Amino acid sequence: MDIEKWIDKGMDFIVNYGPKIIGAILIWIIGSWIIKKIMKGISKVMTKRNYDESLQKFLLNLIGWVLKILLVLTILAKVGVETTSFAAILAAAGLAIGMALQGSLANFAGGVLIMIFKPIKIGDLIEAQGVTGVVKEIEIFTTKLSTPDNKEAIIPNGTLSNGNIINYTTQGKLRVDLNIGIGYGDDMKKAKDIIMKALTDNPKVLKDPAPTVAVSELGDNAVNLVVRPFATVENYWDVYFEALEDSKNALDAAGVSIPYPQRDVHIHNVK
Repeated sequence: MDIEKWIDKGMDFIVNYGPKIIGAILIWIIGSWIIKKIMKGISKVMTKRNYDESLQKFLLNLIGWVLKILLVLTILAKVGVETTSFAAILAAAGLAIGMALQGSLANFAGGVLIMIFKPIKIGDLIEAQGVTGVVKEIEIFTTKLSTPDNKEAIIPNGTLSNGNIINYTTQGKLRVDLNIGIGYGDDMKKAKDIIMKALTDNPKVLKDPAPTVAVSELGDNAVNLVVRPFATVENYWDVYFEALEDSKNALDAAGVSIPYPQRDVHIHNVK
């Protein structure tokens, strides 16, 4: 008699839940296959667009977990389990985590934007957040710069992505700004030709754009010339220092004076 009851309950269970269980298994198999295809497609797109490797792994893991959670919720709904409470718990947990990690999430979002839109890349000379340096590492939360005085600057990606960024490397050529003064009694054209020759003789000074030497100001003590050679990013400081030294030596050799600040003092005898 007991056996017959167990058989009856078993039959009822199979009739009532058998189709749902079979449907859930099919949904899991088909859903898992679809998720794999989606993940492969997303991975190919990221690879073609040269997404950062660390960003690819993180996003793929995140997308994979989201899709699997949705698949599980779909299966639970298929077998008749109420999923509203699960969705509410997940939403509450997500909100709590988001509030606790608000600053970190802002930096993470900034890192994602930098890696996707690539306003900067490793090796670029940039100026951002009051810091100038070469980009050494772009991580999920921070970007590391190597400054000209060999210090490491770490900038949060949240502030970096929301602030102004000056990228000196993008154009590939930088203008070197120099100012040289000559005496009022010296020949301006001669001085300009001497400085221009010193610039064109320097192999690190670019021919295109061509360097410029022009009168910028009739100062109190000198006729001031602006000297504007162009250089590659890596040769910027070499051109800066060499152009100054070469111009000074060439002007001295030609007898062109470089005056220093001076004042004429007139003394009056008052009875």
